[in-house]
Amino acid sequence: MAIAADRGHVHSPERSGAMERLQGLLPKIVLAPSFAAIVVFVYGFILFTGYLSFTNSRILPNFDLVGLANYTRLFGQPNWWLALKNLAIFGSLYIVICSVIGLGLAILLDQKIRGEGLLRPIYLYPMALSFIVTGTAWKWFLDPGIGVETIVRSWGFTTFTFNWIKDSQMAIYTVVIAAVWQSSGFVMAMFLAGLRGIDNEMIKAAQIDGASNFNLYRRIIIPQLRPAFLSAFVVLAHLAIKSYDLVIALTNGGPGRATELPATFMYSYTFTRNQMGVGAASAVIMLIMIASVIIPYIYAEVRGGQSNGR
Repeated sequence: MAIAADRGHVHSPERSGAMERLQGLLPKIVLAPSFAAIVVFVYGFILFTGYLSFTNSRILPNFDLVGLANYTRLFGQPNWWLALKNLAIFGSLYIVICSVIGLGLAILLDQKIRGEGLLRPIYLYPMALSFIVTGTAWKWFLDPGIGVETIVRSWGFTTFTFNWIKDSQMAIYTVVIAAVWQSSGFVMAMFLAGLRGIDNEMIKAAQIDGASNFNLYRRIIIPQLRPAFLSAFVVLAHLAIKSYDLVIALTNGGPGRATELPATFMYSYTFTRNQMGVGAASAVIMLIMIASVIIPYIYAEVRGGQSNGR
């Protein structure tokens, strides 16, 4: 019995080492299927789309390489330039207005006003909706036949007109309105988190020195919200570039092609016009635009983390 006990005692470190190795491998084993799925269905299909953009693909993938012909055809399409113009209008207004409204709401809630616990989820609620739901609701609201124009005229203002959704010159701004309504609460949450993270001692010191509220926000508080501004810009720019479902539900790209965006262009050329090569080329251009926004942000975050570690 003593010998058996000694043998068990001798082998116990080996068993504990094996258990430690198994515990170290267990998270990798659990995450391996998800990681493999991401590699195949995300990055694998991104590479496949990039390859298709250099092929003569039409209704089905075709592996005959044609070089940059699809990109030449893409940038020769007037509809593509219209989509880029609309993206510039939509993206710039979307980012600026969401940032201004989000910052204003965050400053309002940061005053410890009564009912903050009720107002915060109300402002955040639109972000919980899908863009399809938002687009459909705003389509009804902005329709001259059943929406705000009809309601205001029923109040006696018979000359009131609000038909932007039917006007090719103004329709893109209805997309801005719907997108801003949905995303401003999310931006508010980002700014509010930034405001709550500012050192109160610094603010109190400025107040003791006689700084007005305007100068307090302009010189101390808002400059310290730079990370929140940067994060909001990255998120909103990403959403603007890939906007598809909101446009489809709200205007379906119309009237005509007045609200065409790169995402709707890509879908129509790939699945409606059976120009898969051109559609893949437009998807690659969209990927480059998103990467041009996200990669500098990631680089700045990594570099900032390294400098803080030093």
